[in-house]
Amino acid sequence: TGYGSDKARDYNWNLLSGLGVEMVRGDVRDFEYLLENARGCDFIIHTAAQPAMTISIEDPDLDFSTNVLGTYNVLAVAKELRVPVVYCSSIHVYGNAINDTLIESDTRYLRTPAEIDESHPLLGGLVTPLHASKRTGEIYLQSFVDTYNIEAASFRLTGLYGTRQFGGEDHGWVANFAIRSVLGWPITLFGTGKQVRDILFAPDAVAAFHAFYETRKPGVYNIGGGHAHSISLQECIELIGDILGKQPAVALKDKRLGDLWYFICDISKARTELGWQPKVAPKEGVERLIEWISDNQDCFQL
Repeated sequence: TGYGSDKARDYNWNLLSGLGVEMVRGDVRDFEYLLENARGCDFIIHTAAQPAMTISIEDPDLDFSTNVLGTYNVLAVAKELRVPVVYCSSIHVYGNAINDTLIESDTRYLRTPAEIDESHPLLGGLVTPLHASKRTGEIYLQSFVDTYNIEAASFRLTGLYGTRQFGGEDHGWVANFAIRSVLGWPITLFGTGKQVRDILFAPDAVAAFHAFYETRKPGVYNIGGGHAHSISLQECIELIGDILGKQPAVALKDKRLGDLWYFICDISKARTELGWQPKVAPKEGVERLIEWISDNQDCFQL
């Protein structure tokens, strides 16, 4: 809906309202309000979150109340109404000890094996409030599945991007890079720029939610692009430059506390259990993103 910006939220809600989507303004931390407004729904996709590592460190109370209490409330609503639910977790639950397993090439960090599956140890290395809160949400979801037999899954999402996304330095880095490049603003890289993610175009993520709704197979799933859709920050900037015909200006800053330098999902479980597979490759997705930004530059002007 436009993370962190009234202008972005209004832009996207105007589209959705034209499609007949009803907007309800509320707070995920208010159980009674959630319960009343969820009555009659068929499926809950729980995307409400405090998603930024930096904000979790600066304001752990906000992080806890949103990510832990808010998630508990959503699960309690799903239990009360017997509605299936998907919780949008994060690859951050794996922790940043993965950083210690990497080697460095010219443009990216490398790891063997390249892909990481759901059995990988969790919360390795330095743990921030964001690590703790997102993992706590997963544990509560599993407890509601086991104890109350709700139909639910945790999706460990990585690298989401797409058109109509207003990305920033804390969240939505692919869109942030593309927006800044189109508008001629410099890009800030924290660390080497060799950090790697498997990126996932938004419609492919939507297809994953639909796949769970159809199959109702509970559990934890990595939902990302896989190795074929992996890209480093440097490589993404170069791709954007190739599409635009000019390389963006880049400013380097020190790495940030708690950052995960590498993650590529093994999506075998989602492919097998949900019948889901991402379709949009990074080049096509970034081209579509840049086309949208270029056609709507006034949306980004202060």
